[in-house]
Amino acid sequence: MAIGSGLGAQVGIAAESSYGTFVAPAKFIEFTKESLQLKKTTAQSAGIAAGRLIPRSSRRVVTQRQGSGSLEMEVTNKAMGVLLQSLMGTTVTPAQQAATAAYLQEHLLVDTAGKSLTIQKGVPLTTGVVTDKTFLGCKVLSAEFSCEVGGMLVVSFEIDAKDCDETQTLAVATYPEMAPFHFGQMAVKTGTYGTETALDGIRKVSLKIERPQATERFYAGQSGLKKEPISNDQVKITGSLEGDYVSTLLDDLHTSDAATSFVWDFTGPLIAATHYQRITFKVPAIRLDDAPPTVEGFDVIKPTMAFTGLDDGTNPVAIEYMSTDITL
Repeated sequence: MAIGSGLGAQVGIAAESSYGTFVAPAKFIEFTKESLQLKKTTAQSAGIAAGRLIPRSSRRVVTQRQGSGSLEMEVTNKAMGVLLQSLMGTTVTPAQQAATAAYLQEHLLVDTAGKSLTIQKGVPLTTGVVTDKTFLGCKVLSAEFSCEVGGMLVVSFEIDAKDCDETQTLAVATYPEMAPFHFGQMAVKTGTYGTETALDGIRKVSLKIERPQATERFYAGQSGLKKEPISNDQVKITGSLEGDYVSTLLDDLHTSDAATSFVWDFTGPLIAATHYQRITFKVPAIRLDDAPPTVEGFDVIKPTMAFTGLDDGTNPVAIEYMSTDITL
């Protein structure tokens, strides 16, 4: 019997072979917060019946079902591949590095058609009985990564789902030994693509990748459920760099509106040879939107520079993930 509180909760995920078709969860996420919920659309008959003063219960119907919510967690050195693939779109097979236990995943930004998840959450009653809520056809609409002084690298995924099924068997959760990436492992680099150099003074970074999709594809003959969402706008990449005013480099880029390559890297312990646990975010061109530094008192000047990620015409937006995961 589980603990009858959030301590007994679980979230499992699995990549689906076809949109909305259940796949038993194979990986379990050590999450910090989730808000996945069934959303139903109802219609109530307004027919007039002599003497009836309130609508009749039997004449209310459910016309549509779907799900949505968010999934928040620390970014760990294992078990992130399925979620990264659903965000970025590339079908990834981890590549073994030489003959070591290190496997590199290269998640390049492409269309996410065909990339959906089964997300199963277990929600405990106070009695310790864990209820099953399985969300089918889960599409990642956005992910926001952030890390600040003294903190972990964290991410919040925004999820759209086809339906919620409460008839599945709750999978038994198992967790590999994992460690989070954190501020002490963080480096930020800018410059010419491939030869970026480290920035000094950075205290906080955020990066958001948005995948706009048509999520209201409800058609006749679908039993009130949607078809797989389709990309319906360009990908939006935004972020911010917060730090002390130790250099005019970012300030000058804001003034000139010149582009620079952006690399945000977390390097963990050695796996083998020259291969370390690592997650690296690469945006080949960013431009600084705002804001130049201002003086607001006696303290050290601490500008926050917002940026927009763009296509440089040659190099891909990518997330590289080095771990000991043999499969996603």
